[in-house]
Amino acid sequence: MFYISTRGSAPALAFDEVLLAGLACDGGLYVPSVWPQVSSVEQVELNNLNYSDLAFRLMLPFVGDTIAEDDFAEIVGASYSEFSNDQVVPLTKLDDGVWLLELFHGPTLAFKDIALQLLGRLFDYILTRRGERITIVGATSGDTGSAAIEACKGRESVDIFILHPAGRVSDVQRRQMTTVSSENVYNIAINGTFDDCQDLVKACFNDVHFREQVSLSAVNSINWARIMAQIVYYFWAGLKLGAPVQGTTFVVPTGNFGNIFAGYGAHLMGLPVNKLVVASNQNDILFRFFEKNEMAMEPVVPTVSPSMDIQVSSNFERLLFDLLDRQPDDVSEAMHNFRKTGKLVVPNFAWKGARKLFDASKVDDDTTLGIIAKIYSEKNMLIDPHTAIGVETALQMSAKLSRPIVSLATAHPAKFPDAAKKAVGQVPTLPPSLIDLYKRKENFTVLPNELDILQEFIRAKTY
Repeated sequence: MFYISTRGSAPALAFDEVLLAGLACDGGLYVPSVWPQVSSVEQVELNNLNYSDLAFRLMLPFVGDTIAEDDFAEIVGASYSEFSNDQVVPLTKLDDGVWLLELFHGPTLAFKDIALQLLGRLFDYILTRRGERITIVGATSGDTGSAAIEACKGRESVDIFILHPAGRVSDVQRRQMTTVSSENVYNIAINGTFDDCQDLVKACFNDVHFREQVSLSAVNSINWARIMAQIVYYFWAGLKLGAPVQGTTFVVPTGNFGNIFAGYGAHLMGLPVNKLVVASNQNDILFRFFEKNEMAMEPVVPTVSPSMDIQVSSNFERLLFDLLDRQPDDVSEAMHNFRKTGKLVVPNFAWKGARKLFDASKVDDDTTLGIIAKIYSEKNMLIDPHTAIGVETALQMSAKLSRPIVSLATAHPAKFPDAAKKAVGQVPTLPPSLIDLYKRKENFTVLPNELDILQEFIRAKTY
């Protein structure tokens, strides 16, 4: 298995090289040169496996011969051993033909754990065998940071620097990052938005000298291994609900497009998927693209669902690569123009092709809080604001969507106590592992939105 860049100028790499590289050296994102296929017969067989074994079977073709099979099986098993639910990602019935896929049972209570618990162990395995050390630089709108830190803390081969937008993540999200005391962990609050943080990370990767100087790598969803791991839970849900005989509709609260791109990947591998529905908050750039073929950047609006307060959805480039018939020059031109003008329009044939599989919605804050209250009142179930956007979309669009419908529950409600209090008048209880979170000492550095200052900070801590 080899991986190619969406922009065509970077060399094709094997899995271990892609894992460590993160972003391609030409600024593109890595995708498989050919997607592995899972036949209907194989899907029937896979349905009897537990989550860890299913993950091993589905991900093994992506890894190829870069990791010994027995070692990879052990890594995967360890990655999901610390989840609080035996099924790892249980399905909960919400309504007739509508289900919640609970992705928040990992150590940091968010769906990011499912990929990052694996990623941390993969880094450790490969770097130890190479006798190398890397510097991870990542941006977070809330959940990626804590999940990445949890996966990488204390690992001897990694220094990790996580950027978050100052004052734009929840207190729980921030404290989950900033109260980790491991010497290899550095938290940075950037005076700006998540998009500013993401741009700084990309600029670090595009600075070849800096990239080589500090042995840079990524944990954001630009890292292919994140997508690979997330593909698994789409298969898990689809198989439980009737695949390969019947297809499933997935509703995905979406900011950076990585989570829903994993659903697209499952579709390309042979999982029957009826629709992939992008559920957006008021930062609705993806909704506007799927509605009218115009991706136009606007100022980021703070919402009660801060992890989705994004205007530049990095992983969209992976879909764009396919929409433009895998022509890297066309992708490069489109992304250059998008950065220059703030707008992206694809050829009509490409947009119509996307609409065959994708649909979209947008949900404002009042509606988000309203659906949290409704579900709590009717189901005695408290959901977080990002999950609520998916649930509102699933119920709102259920008449036109084929069932079963699976809405992805992306975070535990305790991560967003302010939203819960506004919606239902009470703050959710933190689980035992985080019960003393507000008593722990925080440690983070505030930096301006300036690349040279960030790079100097990283150099000073790694040399």
